[in-house]
Amino acid sequence: MWKFLRNWTLPIAMLVGTLAYLMFAKWSFLAPAKPYVHSFVSCITPWLIFAQLLLTFCKIDVKELAPKRWHLWLLMIQGLSCALTASILLGVPMGDLSIGIWEGMMVCFICPTATAAAVITGKLGGNAATLTTYTLLSNLLGAVMVPLVFPLVEPHEGLTFWSAFFKILSKVFPLLLAPFFVAQLLKHFMKSVHRWLMEHSGMAFYIWAFALALVMGQTARSLLNSDASAWLVAFGGLFTCVIQFFLGKRIGSVYHDRISAGQALGQKNTVLAIWMASTYLHPLATIAPGSYVLWQNIINSYQLWKKRKKGE
Repeated sequence: MWKFLRNWTLPIAMLVGTLAYLMFAKWSFLAPAKPYVHSFVSCITPWLIFAQLLLTFCKIDVKELAPKRWHLWLLMIQGLSCALTASILLGVPMGDLSIGIWEGMMVCFICPTATAAAVITGKLGGNAATLTTYTLLSNLLGAVMVPLVFPLVEPHEGLTFWSAFFKILSKVFPLLLAPFFVAQLLKHFMKSVHRWLMEHSGMAFYIWAFALALVMGQTARSLLNSDASAWLVAFGGLFTCVIQFFLGKRIGSVYHDRISAGQALGQKNTVLAIWMASTYLHPLATIAPGSYVLWQNIINSYQLWKKRKKGE
């Protein structure tokens, strides 16, 4: 039973999150709890992101941070794809649906690598160390670009660009990079705590699974409460997912690190992406990273199944 749960953690988490939302939507006696559930999800999401990153960064030894050439190529794709979609948003007049599609794609491009990607990479036989290094680099890029780009494409009334920049920076930068500095401080000043976190770093995968269940509930709510045209935003998420996995694997093949590069570019921290989109972008934009949860985990589940099948 435990082996089954470990092997199918991702689809089970997705199913649990979807069913939980459907129960709240259908059973009227649960209706009074809805505001508290939404508030709980909003409050706990940043802490789940922080916990995942802390456990991941505890495994990083600064002396062993050795960027690879494919890291540079992937960072360029991550940054330039975000800049390109932002320039389209700024240069072409659009309606609400088009804005939702392009902003959704933009947040899927700039979103850093998922913390659980190192775990998936290890299970697939890739190099988890190079993947973890890229996770840190992609978080650094996201922490810089998100405050620069988001206020331009979605200006907030009463806030200048610089006011919005520093407001977003104050929330995003600590969330993405503080776990790294905390991990290094624990390593040097609280070694027993750091050692315990390293020994239990596998918890990051299950924290991610719990966060995935919460996110799937939000995704189900967004899709079921939207009209048919909103599915176009979800297909924008599908496009970004497929193209990033494809490009990552192609570039990784050149440098003999196909699995790690594919997961690095394709597997996104969707919990963070949905939080950023819902906080700073058009409401429709949240559907793209919400659907990305489904698309990337279909790909991950297939890859894990294929790996197990090959091993058998």
